[in-house]
Amino acid sequence: MKKVIFTVMAAALTAASSMAAEKVVLLKFGDFDQWVTRHIKESSVIGGNTKTIYEIGPTKTLDGATAYVPQGGSPWATSNVYAKVMGVVKTSNAVFPDTHGSGKCVKLTTMLEHVKAVGVINMDVLVNGSIFLGRMFEPVSSTKNPYSKMEMGVPFTQRPKYLQFDYKLTAPTGDRTYSSGFGSQKTIRGRDYSEVFILLQRRWEDEKGNIHAARVGTGRQRFGATTANWVNKHRIEVKYGDITKTPGYQSYMGLISTKDRAYYARNSKGKMVPVIEEQWDDANATPTHMLVMASSGCGTAYVGTIGMTFWIDNMALVY
Repeated sequence: MKKVIFTVMAAALTAASSMAAEKVVLLKFGDFDQWVTRHIKESSVIGGNTKTIYEIGPTKTLDGATAYVPQGGSPWATSNVYAKVMGVVKTSNAVFPDTHGSGKCVKLTTMLEHVKAVGVINMDVLVNGSIFLGRMFEPVSSTKNPYSKMEMGVPFTQRPKYLQFDYKLTAPTGDRTYSSGFGSQKTIRGRDYSEVFILLQRRWEDEKGNIHAARVGTGRQRFGATTANWVNKHRIEVKYGDITKTPGYQSYMGLISTKDRAYYARNSKGKMVPVIEEQWDDANATPTHMLVMASSGCGTAYVGTIGMTFWIDNMALVY
């Protein structure tokens, strides 16, 4: 009997020691309690209304149709944008502050943005609400190649064990919609999923200014089931090296190795170029950059299930 008690006590002490040894580090502004509120007057040809869009950063209000520059050292960008297409000022907002407990969280939605100006423009663009570490460059002047307007990733040389966050999801069961603003809308069979990922890369630049990368660490998960309540302290494990033979591997976790799927970054000349992942790195390698993204959809640009809503809070790294 004493042996059983001592064994249980030893196991409990080991678990407690393991938990005590863990270090949870909130990403900067990752509690989503502070927001920048932007008021932008759209062109009179599409109504001339003043619209409100939001960014993650120190609490302040900005007025006017000016390109947003990250405030207060915030590493976060959103899919919310100020656009100027064919001279027409338009806004898009699918990322909102919302409440969670005594503070705020981020609410990501999939929706259609409609813009109509007789004789000038008439389009519906499907937008997935997304947040990511990096920067969005404004004003957006077209719907062509949206990733080329987003600088994805921040310098980072650490090796976390998990990405941790709280989440809640409302997931409609209908088919997906494709709507880029050009041509007619299309229905695509099959449901969409919300998604969160952390990717660690080791990047280098060649003499022509092309940026290459090796994948050091991978944590990626898709969410498709509506939750009744918040799921707190959910963790996505960061797996290192080549994960293609590890349990739970899915094809969407693989290398981003083609230009049409690549995320972009600025090279040493200041030009935005695609970052091509060429290989899995050694499991003990040190990364140079970290990508973190949460989105209400997981497909390609302009594809999603309208009404998908994904709440995220307390985004942190666990060591």
